[in-house]
Amino acid sequence: MTARILVDCRYLRADGRHDGISRYTAGIVGALARLAPIAVLISDERQLELLPEVRAHRMWAPTSPLEPFAALRINRLHPDVLFSPMQTVGSFGRRFALVLTLHDLIYYRHRTPPAQFAPWLRLLWRLYHLAWWPQRLLLDRADAVVTVSETTAELMGEHRLTRRPVTVVPNAADPIGARVERLAPATKSLVYMGAFIGYKNVDTLVRALAFLPGYELRLMSRVPPGERERLQALAPTARLTFADGASDEEYREALLRATALVSASRDEGFGIPLVEAMTAGTPLVVSDIPIFREVGGDAALYAPVDDPSAFAAAVRSLEDPEEWAARSAAVTARARQFSWDASAARLLPLLLELAEKRRR
Repeated sequence: MTARILVDCRYLRADGRHDGISRYTAGIVGALARLAPIAVLISDERQLELLPEVRAHRMWAPTSPLEPFAALRINRLHPDVLFSPMQTVGSFGRRFALVLTLHDLIYYRHRTPPAQFAPWLRLLWRLYHLAWWPQRLLLDRADAVVTVSETTAELMGEHRLTRRPVTVVPNAADPIGARVERLAPATKSLVYMGAFIGYKNVDTLVRALAFLPGYELRLMSRVPPGERERLQALAPTARLTFADGASDEEYREALLRATALVSASRDEGFGIPLVEAMTAGTPLVVSDIPIFREVGGDAALYAPVDDPSAFAAAVRSLEDPEEWAARSAAVTARARQFSWDASAARLLPLLLELAEKRRR
């Protein structure tokens, strides 16, 4: 009998503009569906546009007050196992195996909640991250836990966040099209893809541009009110271009023409933009933090988190045509280590094992 695998896709962005969890969900589901029959949960019909042709069941959004009782609704679908790309799905009364995902521990060190959350949810978010025990309670409800990097898995062990087995199922990047060997950058532009919140440390990138006359910093994400003016004031002579929410096509085109993708982030759960840039053959100039070392390896260039001059020096090193070509080739090779198919191949045996145990 085929295992009945259900994937919670209610975290997909209904507006089609992926955030990290939305992109992870879409990537994993697309690859899983090529390996085994699956069904999905959605909360908005528009989410189907981001999914392959699989059987879909609609229920309330994961932020609904009814969420603690989600398992009672899911029981009616008779899954053997549910995989959730988050750790918050309600499990009261469940009659199926459950795999939860913890992406990172960022908000224990940087407690500002996501801006899109309702005020009451922002308050709960802050309270939740004041101590470790609520996370332990959530994760230990599962039969197994997934995370996206070895770095986060090590932190989970360090803080004893779960007694359940932890499996690393890495992030990846969507295909960028046919690979083309790149020998030189088309423009003196630097690309940043990410949010404009404190720990992302965009200020350091803007200040670095003061040491890089002739370069342009292209900021691809949506810009909060007032942030454009604040950043420009940090370096009045810097050439900053705000895409204010680029489409996937615009983002890919920017990567394919850029000198480098840059990030001065202080903390990340993974860093999907790094893999996206590597897939495009675009060199990386990023902050020297453990997760970026895990993703970029020896292919990337690194700078201390709060050192604009060091970032600028790393970018200037790419002005040597041989250095740029070598870095482009290195990141292209490195990108082959990350694919949704490889990640799904890690996840599927875990789901099948738990489904079989649940049946017995």
